[in-house]
Amino acid sequence: MTTDSAPSAAAADRAHDAVARDVVVRLEGIRKSFGTTEVLHGVDLTVHAGEHVVVFGPSGSGKSTLLRTINLLEEPSAGSVQVLGVEYGPAGGRRRGSAVELRRRVGMVFQQFNLFPHLTALHNVALALRAAKRVGRDDAEERAAHALRQVGLLRFAARYPAELSGGQQQRVAIARALSLDPKVMLFDEPTSALDPELVGEVLGVMRTVAESGMTMVIVTHELNFAREIGDFNVFMDEGVVAESGPRGFFDECTNPRTRQFIAAVL
Repeated sequence: MTTDSAPSAAAADRAHDAVARDVVVRLEGIRKSFGTTEVLHGVDLTVHAGEHVVVFGPSGSGKSTLLRTINLLEEPSAGSVQVLGVEYGPAGGRRRGSAVELRRRVGMVFQQFNLFPHLTALHNVALALRAAKRVGRDDAEERAAHALRQVGLLRFAARYPAELSGGQQQRVAIARALSLDPKVMLFDEPTSALDPELVGEVLGVMRTVAESGMTMVIVTHELNFAREIGDFNVFMDEGVVAESGPRGFFDECTNPRTRQFIAAVL
């Protein structure tokens, strides 16, 4: 990955490695402006099948905006989005794929749980299947139950969100995303809205998802978790990738800003 015309050594190594592994996500030259303020300044990112990419950095660095461009929840102002071999572009420009179809193949877990308060855990998950994939009621509920079992919440299937802890609600949200059988999962600071004592249960589920071989892109401030799970690590600052690297990055990074941030957080 790089943000200028001269690729870093890490980016070059990953480019060679792409020959042996399928590319699931490729972002090239992504720029994003809100009004007159540009928050992403030509960012590149490549994610391979089965890879766990961790993105971290200070508030306002563009992490979540970058993540949201992958499934076009944020339309890039410039640049190319390629997911599972289909290319997308900024509004009004070149586009070869449907955003609706894209989101059926890319699961996303947000900071907030976004559950319907009048539906049980089971029906929150089943509704996503019925709406996105036109699955029949009985089949949707069977698949929803399987997804809740995956996150350890099947016994809470009949409970409403208000009857669940924040950690349990986030696990329902993960089950909802998993039920759609995505090819890649995006996590946008999934523990930031949780009390500290509930963070561990959500990270535990994410570890299980990672161990299943799921391709994942994770924006997080949980750097110990990032150190553990990240196959490739990306430090963003002021709308650019300040530094990136494979496993061992947290001990081997050289950018003073990266080292300062890690030291402050850890």
